[in-house]
Amino acid sequence: MGDDWLAISQHGLIGDLRTSALVGTDGTIDWFCAPRFDSPSVFAAVLDPDDGGSWRLAPAGEVTRTQQFYYPDTAVLITRFLTDDGVAEIHDFMPILGAGDPEHRQRMVRRVSCVRGRIRMHTLLDARPDYARQRCRAEESGDGVLLTGDGLRLGLVASTELEIADDGRVHADVELTTHDTATFVLEVLGEHDEPSCNTMDMTDALLHATTAFWRNWLSQSRYTGRWRETVHRSAITLKLLTHEPTGAIIAAPTTSLPEHVGGNRNWDYRYVWIRDAGFVLYALLRLGFTGEARAFTAWLSERIGRDREVPPTEDEDDLGPLRVLYDIDGNVPPDEVELDHLRGYRDSRPVRVGNAAVEQLQLDIYGEVIDSVYLFDKHGPGISDDAWHDVVALVEWVMDNWQRDDAGMWEVRGERRAYTTSLLMCWVALERTIRIARRRGLPGDVATWSRVRDEIYERITTKCWDADRGSFMQTENGDALDAAVLLMPMVKFLSPADPKFLSTLEAIERDLVTDSLVFRYTPETDGLDGEEGTFSLCSFWYVEALTRAGRLADAQLALEKMFTYANHVGLYAEQVSATGDQVGNFPQAFTHFALVSAAINLDRALDEEK
Repeated sequence: MGDDWLAISQHGLIGDLRTSALVGTDGTIDWFCAPRFDSPSVFAAVLDPDDGGSWRLAPAGEVTRTQQFYYPDTAVLITRFLTDDGVAEIHDFMPILGAGDPEHRQRMVRRVSCVRGRIRMHTLLDARPDYARQRCRAEESGDGVLLTGDGLRLGLVASTELEIADDGRVHADVELTTHDTATFVLEVLGEHDEPSCNTMDMTDALLHATTAFWRNWLSQSRYTGRWRETVHRSAITLKLLTHEPTGAIIAAPTTSLPEHVGGNRNWDYRYVWIRDAGFVLYALLRLGFTGEARAFTAWLSERIGRDREVPPTEDEDDLGPLRVLYDIDGNVPPDEVELDHLRGYRDSRPVRVGNAAVEQLQLDIYGEVIDSVYLFDKHGPGISDDAWHDVVALVEWVMDNWQRDDAGMWEVRGERRAYTTSLLMCWVALERTIRIARRRGLPGDVATWSRVRDEIYERITTKCWDADRGSFMQTENGDALDAAVLLMPMVKFLSPADPKFLSTLEAIERDLVTDSLVFRYTPETDGLDGEEGTFSLCSFWYVEALTRAGRLADAQLALEKMFTYANHVGLYAEQVSATGDQVGNFPQAFTHFALVSAAINLDRALDEEK
């Protein structure tokens, strides 16, 4: 493959609510971890096209054009190849037979059909488990090929003959004419399972069940606004990033896709960030998906109840009752390490697995968590007695620790500081707890909570406000701006008509906004080398800030412009580069949550304006 790198944006996502895979517009699956999102990769060609491992399926001859799109309202991906001799389509999906299926089997189905003419298709499967530190052993077994390595057993079956090369790669060629089909199925096997052709006989039923699952799930959505297709694609993407067996919601399915090509801002996002998941929970609740909200709230309650019972040792920094991130099971992720044997996307090194941010103090997570609990209590079935006592325990810790310096919501890997957004979200933690207690009549020291809440408010409005700049700053008495302060009216800290907020919005527009795109801050303030792109989350927050400020025409224009930065199937990475390219891990839950929130709130404002 050499240096034939696909752009990050030239991928679609498929998944089975346990893991997912990236499928390139060239028909190559170049990222896949099994059996879970946070498992070692089996295919990692997106990080190393020569040695990362992949599964290619494409015409053997020259392709004049490719197209990729989703089967409407589903996560079934179609890649179409146009050649001089014919047209072929690949339907890629991971079967889901129903919600909470106890008999779920993890399979990747690739069905190729000839739409017209004649076309010869070639497939090459090169499985490289353990982040490509191993090759799989391939042997004929059962009804197909058994691939083993790193404790993983994979079965490959096909409707055509498969050949095994000496190096363990599996390949096949098949010639198709109009209406002919060929099917390939890769399955994650149990310890004693063998490759079975039973799946081949079920392909039509699997496709029907999977499309029905996604359409039935999406039918729960309450969104009927102006941008229905775009919002629903984001909803499906958020659902694809949930781990159904546990209720966990991951930040992104990839690791080390760079924030700047050639740079070193490359992180592993295949974990549950408390902040990200809390915001996603908000979006799902707004859309009407209470089942996912209930499952994540249960996952979160277990973390709170377990972690707050383990006090820090005397020589351990008190990071509080919650960590910034967890693995899918709610455990502390493995230590951050660098994989030197992988080139990195377009030679952007290092490639990292694990994330050292787990050792950071980030006070804002307590506000995001309690805000999500508040919303679940308000819009869902209500929180339990145990959950309420967990919230109280969190708030008691916040009251004792809100004045500490921390790493901030952007996870700055440098000196701790007093971040405005950390203080803001501590205020949110207390304010939402007070609301829950008063609305439900639940027990708690509301008077003390109110006093501390007001202390935080006064500190933000005095020490974080720069009268000369006319803006709230990134830190107390600091000189840098931060787009995250756009959250102030969204979390009800300030009125959107408050002159201080409107002045802050103007300052951010002057210094951090380029067209509709927004930098989260000036990169040199974070203590890291290299550049980064505009932060898509902040760009959607900007839309919402304009909406709340009453600048609806500006908000609608900024939103429509942001839609043009989505990829061809409506997916967004973390950032947009100076050249308009998607950069960072892909797709990013944070970005899709913010899109949903911005669209819902702008819809409502435009309707009220009529």
